[in-house]
Amino acid sequence: MTAPATPTPANAGETNFVFPTVYPLKVAGKNDVALESTVVEIVRRHVNDFDETTVTVRESKGGKYLAVSVSFMATSKAQLDALYQDLTAHPDIVWAL
Repeated sequence: MTAPATPTPANAGETNFVFPTVYPLKVAGKNDVALESTVVEIVRRHVNDFDETTVTVRESKGGKYLAVSVSFMATSKAQLDALYQDLTAHPDIVWAL
């Protein structure tokens, strides 16, 4: 006798997230006054209802970099993948987590 199959989420194997989910994102880049607006612009391309009140900016200890943090409602892995691709393709962005 075998046990009944356990149902798997539609996105099994793709991600550990269950969508929709509140997603925190941190982006680091060159210390430039335009970095915050660059990050917000890129996030807005992928998140229609992005709330700019979630944006925080922090300068690195040495002042060479800025960290821009945002939070938004992520709807799919494809959305996150496209967002990360756009962010990391920008020449002023060093990394995104």
